[in-house]
Amino acid sequence: MSWTWSGIVDRVPTGRGARAAAGGIALALVVAGCAGVDPSATGSPGDLVTVVASTTILGSVAGQVAACGGGEVTTLMPVGADPHDYSPSSADVAAMVESDLVIVNGLGLEEGLTSALATAREDGATVLEVGPALDPQPFGGSSDSLDPHVWMDVSRMARAATLIGDELVEVTGDAAFGDCGRRTAEALSETDEEVRAVLEGVPADSRTLVTDHDAFGYFSRAYDYTVAGVVIPGGSTLAQPSSSELAALAETVRTAGVKAIFANTANPTALIEALARESGQQVAVVELYVGSLGPAGSGADTYQGMMLTNAKLIADALVG
Repeated sequence: MSWTWSGIVDRVPTGRGARAAAGGIALALVVAGCAGVDPSATGSPGDLVTVVASTTILGSVAGQVAACGGGEVTTLMPVGADPHDYSPSSADVAAMVESDLVIVNGLGLEEGLTSALATAREDGATVLEVGPALDPQPFGGSSDSLDPHVWMDVSRMARAATLIGDELVEVTGDAAFGDCGRRTAEALSETDEEVRAVLEGVPADSRTLVTDHDAFGYFSRAYDYTVAGVVIPGGSTLAQPSSSELAALAETVRTAGVKAIFANTANPTALIEALARESGQQVAVVELYVGSLGPAGSGADTYQGMMLTNAKLIADALVG
């Protein structure tokens, strides 16, 4: 079965059932046509431009660009997957090689895809890494590593939409995709303003975040928040904190008067809950959508919905 993003595109025949079945891809998203575009004008289903995206977040944004020009977008990772911890199959590599374009975040986010991407490139796949083109910043402090969590700033993802459209022009020769990228960027810029308006409702002295891992650097800079601490050291979810690190963070929660600790729906919350108990304070544990969209009906099943849902969850937790 093929799936489309709710509220963005309509269900259409894919004409790619055989490829999807052979690929065994975890989540197939087919997009063809949007407002002002006649899907029949793109030719037969077999002529549709095919794109593979690594994460559901990139799949949502790329899907909107492809929908406008006529195309098919497949995401490798299922909803709820942690991109730091995803292991591809041989079918995933085959899907990448067969596609017109592969879109990944890069900057070390998709740790398990490194070898598969190298193989796909050797076999002729065209790969677009959006992260390095979005003014990546180092993690806090003096880290030499660049932070891959660029999507946590909606304005950066608006730029990513333009990049995706322009790259599709390069690989297909169809200038319409450039216009589609810019239209998607405009829609995302509107979402950025909505997110900003929600977050500005939190008093300046309450804009303090404690999160499960270091994923909110771009978010905090874009929306004027402060990250007081992270439970899991480093930018990956795969590390483990020491008991002394947890004790120090619990002290930070106490002294800073933190009202909420923000977890990630893609990861277990046991460490977060332990930290809340250790702090000895009345601290809420709030799950956000960080590395993946939410399931259908969650309000976070598109990138725009995900970021607006997160903003509302953060604002409610810090104001309440």
